[in-house]
Amino acid sequence: MTQSDINNTILEVENINVEFSVPDGTVQALRDVSVSLDKGETLGIAGESGSGKSTLALAIVQYLDSNGHVSDGSIRFKGRDILNASKDELRSIRGGEIAHVAQRPSQALNPSLTIGEQISESIRLHQDIDSSDDARERTIEVLDQVNIPDPAEMSERYPHELSGGQQQRAMLAIGLSCNPDLLILDEPTTGLDVTTQAKFLDLIQDLKSEYNTAILLITHNLGVISEIADRVNVLYAGKMVEKGPVKEVFSNPANPYTQALLATTPELGVDKELRPIPGRIPDLDNIPDGCIFADRCDYATEKCETGSIRMETVSERDGHESRCLHWETAISDPIEAEESAAPSHTPGEDVLSAEKLKKYYDVGGVIQNRFFDHQPVQAVSDVSLTIRESETVGLVGESGCGKSTLGRTLLKLHDTTDGSIEFRHQELSGLNKEQLQQFRSECQIIFQDPEASLNPNKTIEEIIERPLKLFTENPPEERQQRITELIEQMNLGREIRSKYPHELSGGQQQRVAIARAFAANPSLIVLDEPVASLDVSVQASILNLLNELRDEYGTSYLLISHDLSVIESICDRVAVMYLGEIIETGTTSEIFAPPYHPYTRSLLRSIPTLDPTEDIAQIRLDGDVPSARDPPSGCSFHTRCPKKIGDICETEDPQLESVGDTDNSHCISCHLDQDQIESPLDMVANPEM
Repeated sequence: MTQSDINNTILEVENINVEFSVPDGTVQALRDVSVSLDKGETLGIAGESGSGKSTLALAIVQYLDSNGHVSDGSIRFKGRDILNASKDELRSIRGGEIAHVAQRPSQALNPSLTIGEQISESIRLHQDIDSSDDARERTIEVLDQVNIPDPAEMSERYPHELSGGQQQRAMLAIGLSCNPDLLILDEPTTGLDVTTQAKFLDLIQDLKSEYNTAILLITHNLGVISEIADRVNVLYAGKMVEKGPVKEVFSNPANPYTQALLATTPELGVDKELRPIPGRIPDLDNIPDGCIFADRCDYATEKCETGSIRMETVSERDGHESRCLHWETAISDPIEAEESAAPSHTPGEDVLSAEKLKKYYDVGGVIQNRFFDHQPVQAVSDVSLTIRESETVGLVGESGCGKSTLGRTLLKLHDTTDGSIEFRHQELSGLNKEQLQQFRSECQIIFQDPEASLNPNKTIEEIIERPLKLFTENPPEERQQRITELIEQMNLGREIRSKYPHELSGGQQQRVAIARAFAANPSLIVLDEPVASLDVSVQASILNLLNELRDEYGTSYLLISHDLSVIESICDRVAVMYLGEIIETGTTSEIFAPPYHPYTRSLLRSIPTLDPTEDIAQIRLDGDVPSARDPPSGCSFHTRCPKKIGDICETEDPQLESVGDTDNSHCISCHLDQDQIESPLDMVANPEM
């Protein structure tokens, strides 16, 4: 390494081992892991949950839990030994020179302090600024830098008053407040809708260009790595299995695990079967000999199961390496996704339908003899939607558009403000107590965060049994038989019955939530972001499981998701929602082909692809979704629409009307003529739109 290389290198992690002491022994979370990062470079760390990605980040900043430690190896930051640094040295480095943006901002932000106070605290701690006025000025400056609207006013808000995307940007503002040399981002886009994610990634790129900051990007979203990372390191079960430039690794993967991750990742416009990686990551308290991926690998031989498997050079020029005995075979005969099979189900009669449904919050009234008269929050406004037997309807849109509210209102978890809902052609408002109980048994919901929706004081067996007790008359023996059947169907293993939710992984928790929802054989399930926080292999398993259960039971789904690639892979029809209204609806093939509503097009063009060489015209919407308390007049999208055509968009609300030579299934709410809305040539001719 030359002196120039040394001066340019920010981070050097060499052959580190990280261990955690547990009651039953020792968990070897990382083994012989090395990474390096230069100034102005972005390094992506990819791998399934449990691979050790977050542990690597915590080891670098020495934030490991008390039972964890780096047992071997070295970590050097700008030439300084991090592992032997004093507490004062670490305190100075953390926040001042290294910023760590945690995965869940809602948990990382202090709920009792305003956003401004938390940023100012970091500034006063790590910069030579004592004046509160100077600290506030810098706080507003950095909030503006991360595109927080009205930064002065937003600095006075508490974390719960911000959206998920705003919380994530606030976390980034804290990290950037002291102009760090190294920015560690741990799953920064998990849970963000596609437009917020796109703007967040643009922001990261801009900041890197302006300050020459080195970025360590940890994510299970391979598309994000493809879009903004220079190099990628792939971790599996605590071991680095492949590394190299993103373009080289993604176009020519030389490790079966990397190939399997790419093959199981859904892509827009790519007809591929979501094939989850068989098996699961082994327990790290009992590491098998040989290649740790061997029991899940298509290329494994007896030779793979013994000895030490070292990194092999794939391309010395590019620094592309793979830990695999059969990497040459993997390249010549790669694991690739097969074309998806044609749908095996046929939608039947209407199960649930809504007509001109409205759900408003905070509508005013009288409280303690005081009259409150103000604009209500129009969460859902004049929505009409139908779901048929054995059909999956996708509901997409940005955060704050009313998707979750609509799903809950359809199941009578919220009272309606106006409009009607019919279940099997019977109006819900007219149900008596017995009929309402029957409706509850036939309509279930699976929430986005399974850990929060599962009772932490109940075992898995008790959780799954509860709907059987509530909605069936099955005797105890039959309930136990049904629980066993569901657990086997979810591929969970019988030993899970006596465990509690906190003892399970995120994917296992989601499977338990699905088992609970299916326990009483429902007719309809609302799926609220069911795979948003899961890695691609677990996500593929869940989606395939949902398809199998739909085919077996004839169950209907309303799938709420911000991931359009997930929507495309599983849904029959799609409804696009914006600010409480449905603005486009149609079959999945119609929604993902021109003509598009301008909003739908912006959603589609905000999704990163797995091809780092693909140069597509990006679309970035200005600003955030307007307030549902004071929505814009006319077309609700006109304040952000790049194709706004004048006064008519500001004054007249367009109606859903059919487009093209369809059977009225594809409808768009827009004042533009069909040829103005979208055409294939328009996508190329107006890349700046």
